[in-house]
Amino acid sequence: MDYIDVAGLADLLAAKAGQGRVVAAIAGPPGSGKSTVAERIADALNARAAGMAAVLPMDGYHYDDLHLVPAGLRPRKGAPDTFDVGGLYHTLGRIRARDEDFVAVPVFDRDIEIARAGARMIAADIPVIVVEGNYLLLGQDPWSRLRPMFDVAVLVEVPEAVLRERLRARWLHYKLTPEEIDWKLDGNDLPNGRMVMAQSTGEDFRLKN
Repeated sequence: MDYIDVAGLADLLAAKAGQGRVVAAIAGPPGSGKSTVAERIADALNARAAGMAAVLPMDGYHYDDLHLVPAGLRPRKGAPDTFDVGGLYHTLGRIRARDEDFVAVPVFDRDIEIARAGARMIAADIPVIVVEGNYLLLGQDPWSRLRPMFDVAVLVEVPEAVLRERLRARWLHYKLTPEEIDWKLDGNDLPNGRMVMAQSTGEDFRLKN
């Protein structure tokens, strides 16, 4: 498997953008830093030319608690079956078609645990779209429908011990109790991360973070 860094990925996407819109996937476990990687790539491209790149976060497609609670899925929020995969798939189709002035996409607000609909606009003239999320490359239905939507796919690789410390710091920031943090880590986040690394397929590169 070939490895790439942020600078190299920015160079690759800039080159591909000369041939038309390019959609890149940045996948990885919870706590792997994929959101930061995506923003760094977009920043690097926008430093070359204003409006060259935009980020589409998968987390905006979280199901709302109004569905998750009665479905018994609230404790597993963040697992693969707690996302609107079809909604993301159709949004990617609109983005690839590039026949609308802009596409409005949702953005997840972690402070209030709610996705804000239409919180980000992706204009048709932006040549590079960087999509980031845990399950973008999962090889199982319905997630496997997404892979053909991506021109470049990258899987972020981080040792599990590092993931554990990053995730613990995240949940401490949100003032969870030690018991709640233990559940988040070993009952949800880390098992989901192992799934991402074991069942993601089709990446073009890996990126160590």
